[in-house]
Amino acid sequence: MTRPDPARLRVELPSGPVDVSVDHEPVEDPWAALVIAHGAGAGFRHPFLIGLSRGMRAEGVSTVRFNFAYVEAGRRMPGPASHAVLAWSAAMEYAQAHAPGVPVWAAGKSYGGRMASMAAAEGAIAPRGLVYLGYPLHPPGDPTKSRAAHLPAVVMPQLFVEGTKDPFVDPHAQLEEAVASCRDAQIAWVDGGGHSFEVKGRKRPADEVGAALAPLVAGFLRERS
Repeated sequence: MTRPDPARLRVELPSGPVDVSVDHEPVEDPWAALVIAHGAGAGFRHPFLIGLSRGMRAEGVSTVRFNFAYVEAGRRMPGPASHAVLAWSAAMEYAQAHAPGVPVWAAGKSYGGRMASMAAAEGAIAPRGLVYLGYPLHPPGDPTKSRAAHLPAVVMPQLFVEGTKDPFVDPHAQLEEAVASCRDAQIAWVDGGGHSFEVKGRKRPADEVGAALAPLVAGFLRERS
């Protein structure tokens, strides 16, 4: 199936404006909108994100997915975090303009979620709340390099959706302590799930894995909307 050409989103970087790809997929009479960012090694049309978006729309939530500038430029390594924060700000403004009258939430897979949390902590975005899909608390095998110092500054509700086998949150106690330090945060564990929520011995396409998380995410949004 050929997907239509994406829309364009203007991001004002320090070096000058750049346009990145964005997919806005509305539903009729939505009760919420969810902006979704990709992981470090993926793009806005990764199958996991497409499946998650499809599942969220089935729950009555409009979705917006966008690229960070480094992916749009064809680079594999993320640029400065400040550039990702600016992209998040632009994406939130885009979603609010295209989904007036409903709460707009922020979500991200791994890196995309961490960048959303940084943007929220800095006050660059003000979503109704944030959902992290595999928050990368630290590099695998190196829990001394925690990426949690800014999380208590996030004032909005936060949901950490985490696989119990994810090496980015091992040991679990470290994530639990980080979440406990936040103003309003909780963890939803996916039993046996890895960093991309794959479960050993259970082969599923990435889009099905993403779609399967939608009821959990939608439940959190309903609870806090």
